Amino acid sequence: MSGEAKRVEENGPAVSSKDRPADRDGTVHDEFLQDQLVKTSRTFALAIPLLPQPTAREVTVSYLLFRIADTFEDASVLWQRPQQIAALDQFVELLQEPSVEKAQQLAAGWLADPPTDHGGYLELLGNTPRVFEAYLEFSPTAREIIERHTIRTAQGMASVVERTDDGVLRLADIQDLRDYCYIVAGIVGELLTDLFILDSAALAPVAEHLTERAALFGEGLQLVNILKDSSSDSTEGRNYLPAAAERSEVFALARQDLRAAAEYTLAVQKAGGPDGVVLFTGLPLELAWATLDRVERDGPGAKLSRPEVFRIHNRLTAAVKGGRPAVVIRSSSGV
Repeated sequence: MSGEAKRVEENGPAVSSKDRPADRDGTVHDEFLQDQLVKTSRTFALAIPLLPQPTAREVTVSYLLFRIADTFEDASVLWQRPQQIAALDQFVELLQEPSVEKAQQLAAGWLADPPTDHGGYLELLGNTPRVFEAYLEFSPTAREIIERHTIRTAQGMASVVERTDDGVLRLADIQDLRDYCYIVAGIVGELLTDLFILDSAALAPVAEHLTERAALFGEGLQLVNILKDSSSDSTEGRNYLPAAAERSEVFALARQDLRAAAEYTLAVQKAGGPDGVVLFTGLPLELAWATLDRVERDGPGAKLSRPEVFRIHNRLTAAVKGGRPAVVIRSSSGV
């Protein structure tokens, strides 16, 4: 799902699920959306199906919209900076005035000079109109949440692209790193939290508690990814680890954030929130803890094996079904 750098802001109100129209559940889009999810994300393809409806559908579309914006931000190899910024601006305008026809026009233009060679991302860009078809069937409140947060991220990504030099991004210090994490992950945490609260009346009593930790949750997950991928990222011109910061500082910050994420997941569980939301938040948290331990021990590039991922998944599922705490709040050492 950054912390003191930019605190959680503009979170939508807790709105009852009675707000959504009863005759437009969007199920006709589910097979397409799941196919696009599998082709563009391994982690989210595993986690999103754990969510109840309509949250799963809303989160899937949100992820795909963020993935489109992220494709433009990452396009520095094939696109020049003005082209990246122009595409992000076009995407923001499309969110502000969503139209399937406009999405068709923009998608054709983006693919005429592809920003990436990733097959799944290119297919998603071509299917932008279908993503917007699904988005337009959501309730007005769900659309407002998704629009507001996705626009903030796309605009933040444009500001990141603006400061790259010949496709190379360098972050100055820990504060700069946290600002970046907020743009690409903290806002995601806020978006997800707003949707969880919208769709589950049980979370209303803990809405403020969740909101206070939403951006930290995203920051923690992003920091783990940055630490894990630091070597490969640097070869591609993305220097997310500031030269002025000790690596140990980033590990410590990640652990601090993951503790806040554990508090978030346990609050959902104790409030009687949907088991799917507990699993959805608990799974990436537990994977992040295990990955962080592995990277700290073995260095950048270390990752969990598929059997390890499934063991964590099964352990978490058993805990939730058995009524036991889904996760634990670890000490500063991670133990």
